[in-house]
Amino acid sequence: MLDPDIHDTADRNRYELVVDGETAVVTYNLSPPNLMITETLVPERLEGQGIASRLARHVLADAKARGLLILPVCPFFAAYLQKHPEHAEVVHPTYRTILGL
Repeated sequence: MLDPDIHDTADRNRYELVVDGETAVVTYNLSPPNLMITETLVPERLEGQGIASRLARHVLADAKARGLLILPVCPFFAAYLQKHPEHAEVVHPTYRTILGL
């Protein structure tokens, strides 16, 4: 399910979520059908609130809706997918093997 507070700022290649005046982001490179997730950044003041996971859920739902395959280069994203293998169908087959999905 898409999160209405998260926005794909395509001209900056990132998803953005503003919380308490601070912006958490997931950066990506899009080369359809692949969406390479390069970095997840959450401001220190917002850490520990589940914001990175919230962003991950949104990005995975958006990729699925758009028929894209995730290439999780970002360490957080790779770890998130290993904890949530139910999203394996959205992950590129090569990365499914690498992550054991």
